[in-house]
Formats: sequence, C-alpha cells, structure tokens
Amino acid sequence: MTHNKALHRESNQVVIFLGPPGAGKGTQAERLAAEYNLIKISTGDILRDHVTRGTELGQQVAPILESGKLVPDDLLIALIRDQLSKRETVRVIFDGFPRTTAQAQELEMLLEQLGAPISAVPLLEVPDDILITRIVERGKSSGRNDDNEAVARHRQDIYRQQTQPLIDYYAARGHLKPINGVGSMDEVYGRLQQVMS
Repeated sequence: MTHNKALHRESNQVVIFLGPPGAGKGTQAERLAAEYNLIKISTGDILRDHVTRGTELGQQVAPILESGKLVPDDLLIALIRDQLSKRETVRVIFDGFPRTTAQAQELEMLLEQLGAPISAVPLLEVPDDILITRIVERGKSSGRNDDNEAVARHRQDIYRQQTQPLIDYYAARGHLKPINGVGSMDEVYGRLQQVMS
C-alpha cells in the first residue's frame, strides 16, 4: 500500500493498543499515529476536555472523576461514539481503552455500526522486573512520588487482573499481536511496524 494516496480515500483503520504501565505504550502509540495517519484516542484526555469545556457529558463526568471512581461504560462509549461519528473515515488508535471485556464488546458493536472493524490489537510484552526498574527510574528522574517500587508492583497486579480477560478476548478473535517490548524505542517500533503491515 502506498502512503501517497489522497487522504480522504484512506480506509478505516482501528488499532487497540494494550500493554502494562511502564511498557512505553504512549510513546509508541504517538509514533504509530503519526506514521499511519491515525488519531490517538485516550479516554482520559477526552474526559478532561469535556469537563474543561463544561459540556453536558463533562458535567456528568466531573463529579465521578473528582471522587476517583471509574466512569461508567455507557458514558465512555457515548464519548467515543461522539468522537468517531464526526469523522468521514475512522482512523484511530485507542490507548487505555477498552479496559474490560464489557467495554470491548460495546466498542466492537459501535465499530460495526460505523463500518470500521478492528485492524490489530498490538500487545507490548515486558517482564515485570524490567517494568518495575523502568518505573522506579522514571520516578527518580521526574520526581513523581507515585513511581516507587511498591506502587509499581501494585499497578502491575491491577493491570494483570483487569487486562488478562481482554487479552484472552482479542486472542480468541484473532486480533491479538504480541510484541516483545524489550529493547530500544526504535527496535520495539520496528516490531510494531511489522505487525501493522
């Protein structure tokens, strides 16, 4: 496929990015989005934007976020529907969503309605000890108090409990593409490009 086609003729492409905290997902997702002309969708960013703009959804979400609770699935799907239905072609990369199989099922139904099937679900795999070291190092350089070993280990446990069912869900559908997340940023990105082609 050539990249010099007129942009409006590009087909729908949906990528769902999975990986544990500290795996470098955010950075890699940005690079993929830029190279493949995808919009990176982070539900956290969308939620904060609605709250800042004081939209109807934002007003519903603000107290939930302030209390530290999770935003209900139906609200998240409404936000994503709002984002995607405005676009002529759906070319997106999801980072941090879905987090549960219920969300994955809702998202799949929405994408079917929009005629935008899932292209790939890359999963960045990095051993725990390397992840913990990375997060602790990041904490030292950034001064983030929550980047310590105990918190990092707790986050990995939560990630595994929440995400394992999702990994199984996408694997069963043939979408899952495990990628070795150990190595330099460029090495890992090269592996991602192979999955995307």
